[in-house]
Amino acid sequence: MDDIATGMTDPAALAALAGVEFCKMTGTGNDFILIDNRRARLAPALMPALAKALCCRRRSVGADGLIVLSPSQRVDAALGKIDFRWDFFNADGSSAEMCGNGGRCAARFAVSIGLAGPELIFDTLAGPIRAWVGRQTVTLELTPPTGWYDDLRLEIGGRTMTIHGVNTGVPHAVVPVDDLSSADVKNWGREIRFHRHFAPAGTNVNFIAARHGRLEVRTYERGVEDETLACGTGAVASALMAGRLGWLKSPITVAVRSGEKLTIHFSQDESGVRQVRLEGAADHVYDGVLGAGAFAWLANQ
Repeated sequence: MDDIATGMTDPAALAALAGVEFCKMTGTGNDFILIDNRRARLAPALMPALAKALCCRRRSVGADGLIVLSPSQRVDAALGKIDFRWDFFNADGSSAEMCGNGGRCAARFAVSIGLAGPELIFDTLAGPIRAWVGRQTVTLELTPPTGWYDDLRLEIGGRTMTIHGVNTGVPHAVVPVDDLSSADVKNWGREIRFHRHFAPAGTNVNFIAARHGRLEVRTYERGVEDETLACGTGAVASALMAGRLGWLKSPITVAVRSGEKLTIHFSQDESGVRQVRLEGAADHVYDGVLGAGAFAWLANQ
């Protein structure tokens, strides 16, 4: 199809996207819509509206996020040739610097369409990400964690909560709880996510508990504005914090809300945390072609 050059979000601009091919994938419960932009040639200005339209459940395809893969000619000074660039958008149309589960899906999708080999590098707003695509799992090496903080105390839900945090490509608050099953993830998570302490960008929020030698995590995701079945960068932030608190050592198995598991590898010494890797499944669900009805609900708002 022709380029959508103007980036307009009127009904005509959205309707012109009918016929675009897409792939639906899931990474341990996080689901994504992926588009090969070599063929679709989507203008970046239109992508936020496209994400909001397509990710709406029961009205369109439905997903936690939209990932658009575009070819890259960039050569990174440290890592070498970049295989592709991604644009990642949350379900509300907001852009995110990084998404661990989405990154694993993007890597497997790129290999399946011949955009990259099984060892690859792709550009994100958080920086270049290395990936290894295997038969059963996909492993990402994330950018070095930044922005550590410990023992932040905030009044949340009528109680004082102790909150730790780290940026694993996107900001994450980590909250230890005694009983994860009864944690009010949606309400507490929303209150922390929008708390003035984290303004204006806000934060993702992870509630954690260690049981039987593994870490259990439930996550409220910024941009989805609800609890999700999994969050890759949240699992990494939670595992790194469990290591920092002395609960567990690498590699750490993380059980997410979907019931599936992720494995977090990292090195930790006096100089800090390095070589942070996220390993887990990334599964193809189906391929499809967008029809005009995928956008109609947003055009009628």
